[in-house]
Amino acid sequence: MWDFKIVDRLEKLDEDIKREQLKYHNKRVMVSKEFTFDAAHHLHCYEGKCKNLHGHTYKVIFGVSGYVDDTGILIDFGDIKKIWKEQIEIYLDHRYLNEMLPAMNTTAENMVVWIYEKMDEALQQDENRYDGARVEFVRLFETPTSYAEARREWMEDE
Repeated sequence: MWDFKIVDRLEKLDEDIKREQLKYHNKRVMVSKEFTFDAAHHLHCYEGKCKNLHGHTYKVIFGVSGYVDDTGILIDFGDIKKIWKEQIEIYLDHRYLNEMLPAMNTTAENMVVWIYEKMDEALQQDENRYDGARVEFVRLFETPTSYAEARREWMEDE
């Protein structure tokens, strides 16, 4: 069906494609990146297994929207990773969440809002770098089948 082909010649900038062609559109787009972290916590005022100290392998998914620059990029996936590693993950990975996060019950519902706020704060610090970049959603999986979500429209309208 598909023939394997080795590229004969790499496309050359300013020869085969012009710089002004790199940006294909002026539409808002969203990129997404996910991460995992391991952490321990327990819940207060809860009657169930989670009142005891226990751990999870969490998964976080970020959706960031904005407008592409002249090269057709909204935000480099590596920049999202850098924000995650330097400004968010340091409080979460292999930590006891009850002592690392602000005073709160460490439910997925509370944590996802805190994570949303941290990513939003980081993007606003670099607002001149990313055209109109904003967090659209953060999804925090506590188990493979259970997650909490924070969405921009809920965070801004409430």
